[in-house]
Amino acid sequence: MSLADADIDDRALAEMRAMAHPLRLRILSLLTGSEMTAADVARELGLTHANASYHLRHLLAAGTIEIAGEERIRGAVAKRYRYDMDRDLRLSGRPANGSVHMRQRQQLYGAVAAELKRRAQRVRPRARRGHLTDAEFWVDAKTWQQLKSTVDDVSERLHRAAQPPRTPGTILVSATMVMFEMQPPPARTARSR
Repeated sequence: MSLADADIDDRALAEMRAMAHPLRLRILSLLTGSEMTAADVARELGLTHANASYHLRHLLAAGTIEIAGEERIRGAVAKRYRYDMDRDLRLSGRPANGSVHMRQRQQLYGAVAAELKRRAQRVRPRARRGHLTDAEFWVDAKTWQQLKSTVDDVSERLHRAAQPPRTPGTILVSATMVMFEMQPPPARTARSR
């Protein structure tokens, strides 16, 4: 592995650690649609300013978000943060190595599951039916790559369509897409059947 690959692995690990918290996933969602200050994030999520700042610092230190600018508010300087989806698209598809990365990825998936539980409590009554797929499939590798590419495209379109919170004419939606290759279970023997 080259030094550049090691840097990418370290950055990916830091990002997974930073995102393995349901609240930080919500913050990333907000920063996809617009640049926001810690005060903006705190207001939208019902947090204290200190709590929002704490989580923004973790995401910034991991390189998951960036400073988009500064503005003066009541004599103080407030940083505006944003999530740069294009940077993540450039880095996507690079495999993470090692058991530490795997544990961090599993923690990230756990945070996504916790966030999905929170969102499930807010399903809009009488809304048109959404979409749910939850299964383990055996598919050929070519089909897998084609389908994953389609889901990647849908995810990018959703991110690019994101608007600032409460923009007139928008609706709040939830999208959770997790697809990964699994290790096959051990082969069953005649005794285990």
